[in-house]
Amino acid sequence: MSTVKNIEAYKPEKQAVITIGTFDGVHIGHQKIVTKLLETSLLNNLASVILTFFPHPRMVLQKDANIKLLNTIDERSKILDNLGLDYLLIKKFSIDFSRLSAEDFVKQILVDKLKAKKVIIGYDHRFGRNRNASIDDLKAFGEKYNFEVEEISAQDINEVAVSSTKIRKALNDGDVKKANAFLGYNFMLTGTVVKGKKLGRQIKFPTANIAIEENYKLIPKQGSYIVSATINNNLIYGMMNIGVNPTVNGNKETIEVHFFNFDEDIYDTKIQIDLIDRIRDEQRFESVEALKIQLSKDKKMALHYLNTNNHDN
Repeated sequence: MSTVKNIEAYKPEKQAVITIGTFDGVHIGHQKIVTKLLETSLLNNLASVILTFFPHPRMVLQKDANIKLLNTIDERSKILDNLGLDYLLIKKFSIDFSRLSAEDFVKQILVDKLKAKKVIIGYDHRFGRNRNASIDDLKAFGEKYNFEVEEISAQDINEVAVSSTKIRKALNDGDVKKANAFLGYNFMLTGTVVKGKKLGRQIKFPTANIAIEENYKLIPKQGSYIVSATINNNLIYGMMNIGVNPTVNGNKETIEVHFFNFDEDIYDTKIQIDLIDRIRDEQRFESVEALKIQLSKDKKMALHYLNTNNHDN
Protein backbone atom coordinates (compact mmCIF):
# COMPACT_ATOMS: atom_id res chain seq x y z
CA MET A 1 0.00 0.00 0.00
CA SER A 2 1.14 3.53 -0.74
CA THR A 3 0.30 6.18 1.83
CA VAL A 4 0.03 9.63 0.24
CA LYS A 5 -0.06 12.56 2.65
CA ASN A 6 -0.39 15.19 -0.05
CA ILE A 7 -3.08 14.62 -2.67
CA GLU A 8 -1.15 16.84 -5.10
CA ALA A 9 1.55 14.15 -5.10
CA TYR A 10 -0.90 11.39 -6.09
CA LYS A 11 -0.33 10.36 -9.70
CA PRO A 12 -2.98 7.75 -10.58
CA GLU A 13 -1.95 5.14 -13.13
CA LYS A 14 -5.55 4.05 -13.65
CA GLN A 15 -9.07 4.87 -12.55
CA ALA A 16 -10.06 4.12 -9.00
CA VAL A 17 -12.77 2.73 -6.77
CA ILE A 18 -12.89 5.00 -3.74
CA THR A 19 -14.43 5.10 -0.30
CA ILE A 20 -14.33 8.13 1.97
CA GLY A 21 -14.26 8.52 5.75
CA THR A 22 -12.24 8.96 8.92
CA PHE A 23 -12.09 5.18 9.55
CA ASP A 24 -11.06 5.68 13.18
CA GLY A 25 -10.30 2.25 14.60
CA VAL A 26 -10.67 0.47 11.24
CA HIS A 27 -13.14 -1.76 13.14
CA ILE A 28 -15.07 -4.76 11.79
CA GLY A 29 -17.67 -2.48 10.20
CA HIS A 30 -14.97 -0.52 8.37
CA GLN A 31 -13.32 -3.78 7.35
CA LYS A 32 -16.56 -4.88 5.68
CA ILE A 33 -16.45 -1.72 3.55
CA VAL A 34 -12.77 -2.27 2.72
CA THR A 35 -13.51 -5.87 1.66
CA LYS A 36 -16.20 -4.61 -0.73
CA LEU A 37 -13.74 -2.00 -2.04
CA LEU A 38 -11.06 -4.63 -2.71
CA GLU A 39 -13.51 -7.01 -4.41
CA THR A 40 -14.70 -4.20 -6.70
CA SER A 41 -11.10 -3.23 -7.43
CA LEU A 42 -10.19 -6.76 -8.55
CA LEU A 43 -13.34 -7.32 -10.62
CA ASN A 44 -13.01 -4.04 -12.51
CA ASN A 45 -9.21 -3.57 -12.66
CA LEU A 46 -9.42 -0.37 -10.64
CA ALA A 47 -7.05 1.03 -8.01
CA SER A 48 -8.47 0.62 -4.48
CA VAL A 49 -8.34 3.97 -2.69
CA ILE A 50 -9.42 5.22 0.73
CA LEU A 51 -9.65 8.98 1.11
CA THR A 52 -9.38 9.89 4.76
CA PHE A 53 -8.96 13.15 6.65
CA PHE A 54 -6.49 14.32 9.26
CA PRO A 55 -6.81 16.05 11.66
CA HIS A 56 -10.23 14.63 12.50
CA PRO A 57 -12.85 17.17 11.29
CA ARG A 58 -14.18 17.64 14.83
CA MET A 59 -10.69 18.67 15.99
CA VAL A 60 -10.77 21.51 13.47
CA LEU A 61 -14.43 22.55 13.51
CA GLN A 62 -15.08 22.11 17.24
CA LYS A 63 -12.02 23.39 19.05
CA ASP A 64 -13.43 22.33 22.44
CA ALA A 65 -14.43 18.83 21.27
CA ASN A 66 -11.35 17.20 22.86
CA ILE A 67 -12.06 14.03 20.88
CA LYS A 68 -9.79 11.08 21.53
CA LEU A 69 -9.13 8.73 18.62
CA LEU A 70 -8.71 4.97 18.61
CA ASN A 71 -5.75 5.13 16.21
CA THR A 72 -2.95 7.52 15.52
CA ILE A 73 -2.74 8.29 11.81
CA ASP A 74 0.30 5.94 11.54
CA GLU A 75 -1.58 3.11 13.27
CA ARG A 76 -4.55 3.60 10.92
CA SER A 77 -2.20 3.42 7.94
CA LYS A 78 -0.58 0.21 9.25
CA ILE A 79 -3.93 -1.56 9.76
CA LEU A 80 -5.19 -0.60 6.30
CA ASP A 81 -1.91 -1.72 4.75
CA ASN A 82 -2.42 -5.17 6.31
CA LEU A 83 -5.85 -5.38 4.65
CA GLY A 84 -4.32 -5.12 1.17
CA LEU A 85 -5.37 -1.65 0.05
CA ASP A 86 -3.57 0.02 -2.89
CA TYR A 87 -3.64 3.64 -1.71
CA LEU A 88 -4.42 5.52 1.48
CA LEU A 89 -4.78 9.22 0.69
CA ILE A 90 -4.66 11.50 3.71
CA LYS A 91 -6.25 14.87 3.01
CA LYS A 92 -5.34 17.58 5.48
CA PHE A 93 -8.60 18.81 6.96
CA SER A 94 -8.75 22.58 7.39
CA ILE A 95 -11.31 25.36 7.73
CA ASP A 96 -10.75 26.26 4.06
CA PHE A 97 -11.32 22.68 2.95
CA SER A 98 -14.51 22.47 5.05
CA ARG A 99 -15.91 25.42 3.06
CA LEU A 100 -15.57 23.59 -0.27
CA SER A 101 -18.98 23.03 -1.84
CA ALA A 102 -20.15 19.47 -2.43
CA GLU A 103 -19.81 19.79 -6.20
CA ASP A 104 -16.33 21.35 -5.98
CA PHE A 105 -15.25 18.50 -3.71
CA VAL A 106 -16.56 15.94 -6.20
CA LYS A 107 -15.11 17.67 -9.28
CA GLN A 108 -11.76 18.83 -7.89
CA ILE A 109 -10.93 15.89 -5.59
CA LEU A 110 -12.82 12.75 -6.65
CA VAL A 111 -12.88 13.31 -10.40
CA ASP A 112 -9.88 15.47 -11.34
CA LYS A 113 -7.35 14.30 -8.72
CA LEU A 114 -8.39 10.73 -7.92
CA LYS A 115 -9.91 9.62 -11.25
CA ALA A 116 -12.94 8.07 -9.58
CA LYS A 117 -14.76 5.42 -11.60
CA LYS A 118 -16.76 4.13 -8.67
CA VAL A 119 -17.47 5.45 -5.15
CA ILE A 120 -18.61 3.09 -2.39
CA ILE A 121 -20.29 4.93 0.47
CA GLY A 122 -22.63 4.41 3.42
CA TYR A 123 -26.32 5.25 3.07
CA ASP A 124 -26.02 8.04 5.66
CA HIS A 125 -22.83 9.67 4.33
CA ARG A 126 -22.92 13.47 4.15
CA PHE A 127 -20.32 15.75 2.61
CA GLY A 128 -19.53 19.21 1.32
CA ARG A 129 -19.83 22.56 3.09
CA ASN A 130 -21.83 22.16 6.33
CA ARG A 131 -22.25 18.49 5.33
CA ASN A 132 -25.32 19.52 3.38
CA ALA A 133 -25.02 16.98 0.53
CA SER A 134 -26.38 13.43 0.75
CA ILE A 135 -25.83 10.20 -1.15
CA ASP A 136 -28.59 11.23 -3.55
CA ASP A 137 -26.55 14.33 -4.41
CA LEU A 138 -23.47 12.14 -4.90
CA LYS A 139 -25.41 9.91 -7.29
CA ALA A 140 -26.50 12.97 -9.27
CA PHE A 141 -22.87 14.14 -9.47
CA GLY A 142 -21.92 10.62 -10.56
CA GLU A 143 -24.25 10.88 -13.54
CA LYS A 144 -22.86 14.32 -14.37
CA TYR A 145 -19.16 13.34 -14.07
CA ASN A 146 -19.40 9.72 -15.22
CA PHE A 147 -18.73 7.66 -12.10
CA GLU A 148 -20.86 5.04 -10.40
CA VAL A 149 -22.03 5.23 -6.77
CA GLU A 150 -22.60 2.06 -4.77
CA GLU A 151 -24.55 2.53 -1.58
CA ILE A 152 -23.89 0.40 1.49
CA SER A 153 -27.35 -0.18 2.89
CA ALA A 154 -28.51 0.56 6.42
CA GLN A 155 -29.08 -3.18 6.84
CA ASP A 156 -25.47 -3.99 5.93
CA ILE A 157 -24.08 -1.35 8.28
CA ASN A 158 -26.45 -2.06 11.18
CA GLU A 159 -25.89 -5.80 10.87
CA VAL A 160 -22.39 -5.30 12.28
CA ALA A 161 -23.77 -3.21 15.20
CA VAL A 162 -20.43 -1.57 15.93
CA SER A 163 -19.17 1.99 15.92
CA SER A 164 -16.03 3.89 16.90
CA THR A 165 -18.12 5.57 19.64
CA LYS A 166 -19.03 2.18 21.18
CA ILE A 167 -15.37 1.12 21.12
CA ARG A 168 -14.25 4.36 22.79
CA LYS A 169 -16.82 3.80 25.55
CA ALA A 170 -15.67 0.20 26.08
CA LEU A 171 -12.04 1.34 26.46
CA ASN A 172 -12.98 4.20 28.77
CA ASP A 173 -14.81 1.59 30.89
CA GLY A 174 -11.77 -0.70 30.81
CA ASP A 175 -13.59 -3.38 28.80
CA VAL A 176 -10.73 -4.18 26.45
CA LYS A 177 -12.20 -7.59 25.52
CA LYS A 178 -15.35 -5.94 24.13
CA ALA A 179 -13.28 -3.28 22.34
CA ASN A 180 -11.06 -5.95 20.74
CA ALA A 181 -14.12 -7.93 19.59
CA PHE A 182 -15.50 -4.80 17.89
CA LEU A 183 -12.11 -3.91 16.38
CA GLY A 184 -11.31 -7.38 15.07
CA TYR A 185 -7.77 -7.03 16.48
CA ASN A 186 -6.15 -6.05 19.79
CA PHE A 187 -6.31 -2.35 20.67
CA MET A 188 -2.81 -0.90 20.48
CA LEU A 189 -0.73 1.83 22.09
CA THR A 190 2.34 2.93 20.16
CA GLY A 191 5.06 4.95 21.85
CA THR A 192 8.74 5.35 22.65
CA VAL A 193 10.46 3.71 25.63
CA VAL A 194 11.77 6.48 27.88
CA LYS A 195 13.64 6.55 31.18
CA GLY A 196 11.47 6.48 34.30
CA LYS A 197 12.20 6.57 38.04
CA LYS A 198 13.34 2.92 38.00
CA LEU A 199 11.15 2.12 41.03
CA GLY A 200 10.02 -1.10 39.35
CA ARG A 201 13.59 -2.33 39.08
CA GLN A 202 14.05 -1.81 42.84
CA ILE A 203 11.20 -4.22 43.60
CA LYS A 204 12.25 -6.70 40.87
CA PHE A 205 9.49 -5.69 38.49
CA PRO A 206 11.43 -3.57 35.94
CA THR A 207 9.20 -1.67 33.56
CA ALA A 208 9.45 0.02 30.19
CA ASN A 209 7.91 3.49 30.38
CA ILE A 210 5.99 4.24 27.20
CA ALA A 211 5.68 7.86 26.04
CA ILE A 212 2.93 8.47 23.47
CA GLU A 213 3.57 11.53 21.37
CA GLU A 214 0.07 12.04 19.96
CA ASN A 215 -2.10 13.76 22.56
CA TYR A 216 -5.28 12.86 20.66
CA LYS A 217 -4.75 9.11 21.16
CA LEU A 218 -7.28 7.49 23.48
CA ILE A 219 -5.71 5.96 26.59
CA PRO A 220 -7.92 3.28 28.21
CA LYS A 221 -9.17 3.38 31.79
CA GLN A 222 -6.46 3.34 34.42
CA GLY A 223 -5.52 -0.08 35.72
CA SER A 224 -3.49 -3.19 34.94
CA TYR A 225 -3.66 -5.07 31.63
CA ILE A 226 -2.26 -8.22 30.03
CA VAL A 227 -0.33 -7.14 26.92
CA SER A 228 2.04 -8.24 24.19
CA ALA A 229 4.63 -6.57 21.98
CA THR A 230 6.91 -7.65 19.15
CA ILE A 231 10.48 -6.63 19.98
CA ASN A 232 13.37 -7.56 17.67
CA ASN A 233 10.99 -9.93 15.82
CA ASN A 234 10.13 -11.76 19.06
CA LEU A 235 6.63 -11.82 20.54
CA ILE A 236 6.92 -10.86 24.20
CA TYR A 237 4.08 -10.90 26.76
CA GLY A 238 3.78 -8.76 29.84
CA MET A 239 1.54 -6.71 32.08
CA MET A 240 1.00 -2.99 31.79
CA ASN A 241 -0.11 -0.39 34.29
CA ILE A 242 -1.83 2.83 33.27
CA GLY A 243 -2.05 5.21 36.19
CA VAL A 244 -0.38 7.58 38.61
CA ASN A 245 1.35 5.09 40.96
CA PRO A 246 -0.51 6.23 44.10
CA THR A 247 1.46 3.90 46.40
CA VAL A 248 4.57 6.04 45.83
CA ASN A 249 2.57 9.30 45.73
CA GLY A 250 2.73 9.71 41.98
CA ASN A 251 0.64 12.47 40.42
CA LYS A 252 1.24 12.11 36.68
CA GLU A 253 -0.32 9.39 34.53
CA THR A 254 2.25 6.98 33.14
CA ILE A 255 2.14 3.84 31.00
CA GLU A 256 4.55 1.18 32.26
CA VAL A 257 5.04 -2.35 30.93
CA HIS A 258 6.70 -5.22 32.77
CA PHE A 259 7.71 -7.81 30.16
CA PHE A 260 7.94 -11.48 31.13
CA ASN A 261 11.25 -13.30 30.49
CA PHE A 262 12.79 -10.22 28.91
CA ASP A 263 15.75 -8.10 29.96
CA GLU A 264 17.11 -6.02 27.10
CA ASP A 265 17.91 -2.34 26.81
CA ILE A 266 15.14 -0.89 24.64
CA TYR A 267 15.40 2.79 25.60
CA ASP A 268 14.48 5.13 22.74
CA THR A 269 12.84 2.24 20.85
CA LYS A 270 9.38 2.79 19.38
CA ILE A 271 7.15 -0.17 20.18
CA GLN A 272 3.53 -1.19 19.77
CA ILE A 273 1.77 -2.55 22.85
CA ASP A 274 -1.27 -4.75 22.13
CA LEU A 275 -3.84 -4.97 24.93
CA ILE A 276 -5.21 -8.49 25.49
CA ASP A 277 -7.31 -8.27 28.67
CA ARG A 278 -7.67 -6.29 31.88
CA ILE A 279 -6.45 -7.49 35.27
CA ARG A 280 -7.73 -4.92 37.79
CA ASP A 281 -8.15 -1.26 38.71
CA GLU A 282 -5.16 0.73 39.92
CA GLN A 283 -4.93 0.66 43.72
CA ARG A 284 -3.09 2.46 46.49
CA PHE A 285 -1.28 -0.04 48.72
CA GLU A 286 -0.23 0.53 52.30
CA SER A 287 3.42 -0.12 51.46
CA VAL A 288 5.77 -0.83 48.58
CA GLU A 289 6.05 -4.39 49.91
CA ALA A 290 2.26 -4.81 49.64
CA LEU A 291 2.46 -3.51 46.05
CA LYS A 292 5.20 -6.06 45.28
CA ILE A 293 3.02 -8.90 46.63
CA GLN A 294 0.10 -7.76 44.45
CA LEU A 295 2.32 -7.52 41.36
CA SER A 296 3.41 -11.13 41.95
CA LYS A 297 -0.27 -12.15 42.09
CA ASP A 298 -0.99 -10.16 38.93
CA LYS A 299 1.88 -11.84 37.11
CA LYS A 300 0.73 -15.31 38.19
CA MET A 301 -2.80 -14.53 37.03
CA ALA A 302 -1.58 -13.13 33.69
CA LEU A 303 0.61 -16.16 33.00
CA HIS A 304 -2.28 -18.51 33.85
CA TYR A 305 -4.56 -16.55 31.50
CA LEU A 306 -1.99 -16.69 28.67
CA ASN A 307 -1.40 -20.44 29.15
CA THR A 308 -5.14 -21.17 29.36
CA ASN A 309 -5.86 -19.15 26.21
CA ASN A 310 -3.09 -20.78 24.14
CA HIS A 311 -0.64 -17.89 24.20
CA ASP A 312 2.95 -19.14 24.32
CA ASN A 313 5.02 -17.06 26.70
